[in-house]
Amino acid sequence: MRPPFAILRPHHAGETFPALSPNGPILGTPDIWESSRFALDIQRDAEIGNQGVAISTYKLFAGMVEFGLARSLSKILTVTDVRMERILRRAAWPLDRLGSARQIGKTSAVAGYLAVSQEVLHSLRRLGGFKGPVLWAPVVQAA
Repeated sequence: MRPPFAILRPHHAGETFPALSPNGPILGTPDIWESSRFALDIQRDAEIGNQGVAISTYKLFAGMVEFGLARSLSKILTVTDVRMERILRRAAWPLDRLGSARQIGKTSAVAGYLAVSQEVLHSLRRLGGFKGPVLWAPVVQAA
């Protein structure tokens, strides 16, 4: 099993699929970073938390929020497929869509924002059934 990962980086206007933003390029700000990838390799017997979402998924999401808090982010901009959007919604971290889903290759994709806040972090931890940080201590101390 590969470890979970997420790539977060400062957002640069025009790099996120412009077809998914009905109002043109999404402008970058210091408090909004982009998640260009996040992934999990979950085994069939993975432990499941509330709402039928794997605990490792909750931990990945919590780690993204912890990182965001450590960087004083207010939101994470992401492009994902509608299947992942449903998982985000079930995990109580709903995507605030920028527009309608569009077909990109074989994927029905959507762009939007994910909130970064202590409230979101507490909710992910509660629903995932764990307490405390999931990131390495020096990162969390900054949050």
